Amino acid sequence: MFEEVLGLPLHVLVVHAVVVFVPLLAVLAVAYAALPRWRSRLDWATGILAVVAPVATFVAVQSGEAFTDALVARGFQGPILDQIFEHSRYGDILFRIVVPLGILVLLLLVVTSGHPRVPRLPALVTPVLAVAVVALAGASLVYVYLTGHSGAETVWGTTL
Repeated sequence: MFEEVLGLPLHVLVVHAVVVFVPLLAVLAVAYAALPRWRSRLDWATGILAVVAPVATFVAVQSGEAFTDALVARGFQGPILDQIFEHSRYGDILFRIVVPLGILVLLLLVVTSGHPRVPRLPALVTPVLAVAVVALAGASLVYVYLTGHSGAETVWGTTL
């Protein structure tokens, strides 16, 4: 399921979604957390990205594993395989950051929604969620860079 699309490895296509959606989620999540006056303008986009970015990251990780298995089956070995495994480790860490980020962003959206069905929570809940969202957003930006850079180095590092 996570191997090919129209004869191309799915991984090389879906990573572009991760490179776009994860940083967008990080930026909008920080803006939503830090700028309460903008929340009504950012809520839908932030909520959608809180779902789409983790899903895209999951598909990238799964398709990357399928792609790695195909490369190993074709006889790839040595330093190139070490680079691929490093890239894979960064991608796994990114996924472990983006999922909690998405969940906390959705919780922050609910807590700050003002909806009558949301119970009144202690005043400390919103700032704690906001700090956690900002921290995870920063970590996601670091790991999307490390993952993307290591993947690009693996593919293009000796080209020029």
